[in-house]
Amino acid sequence: MKLTFSPTSPYARKVRIAALELGLIDKIELVPTTVTPTKPDDEYSKINPVRKLPVLILDNGDVILDSYVIVEYLDELAGGGKIIPASGATRWKVKSDHSLVQGMVDSMLASRYERTVRPKELQWDAWADDYWSRAWKGMAHFENHPDVLSRPFDVSQIALVCMLGYLDFRFADCGWQKAFPKLDAFNQKMLERPSIKVSVPHAA
Repeated sequence: MKLTFSPTSPYARKVRIAALELGLIDKIELVPTTVTPTKPDDEYSKINPVRKLPVLILDNGDVILDSYVIVEYLDELAGGGKIIPASGATRWKVKSDHSLVQGMVDSMLASRYERTVRPKELQWDAWADDYWSRAWKGMAHFENHPDVLSRPFDVSQIALVCMLGYLDFRFADCGWQKAFPKLDAFNQKMLERPSIKVSVPHAA
């Protein structure tokens, strides 16, 4: 299998961590891929028309899109129920927590792109601030409802640590550690896992 990825992408990092935890990383070839807003890539568009990372290309040529769907596929490949509960209330709680984290990362990207990609004279401060506020309030939610931080290891925790790693990488001075000490303690504990330590984002 082949995985399109960037070492800075929190979405691709999620899949890499899952593959490591599930013992499948040796079955996946990592294919460095750059996706930049405003810069078309016709070749990558043939693989994924919306040009998002990551994409998993199976040995038969089939393509699986979206980081969560890829993780779900890998979890099933590893026997199922490993990092995504197979059934019951916990399954829906984990999936919902994951969706919230995914939305937080999407919001951070929207805010960052407004500040760094859009020409300065066209930037809309209220837009960037609103999306940043969504991500910040998401962190407050997990700080105030910390059950996700102490569950058995699952995909929502992977997504959360990838989001926090992205914060450290792209918003190093935002002060999230002081604002959310429970999340900070969770992140420090998670960084002890080899799969998470080895995948910390860095500039290509």
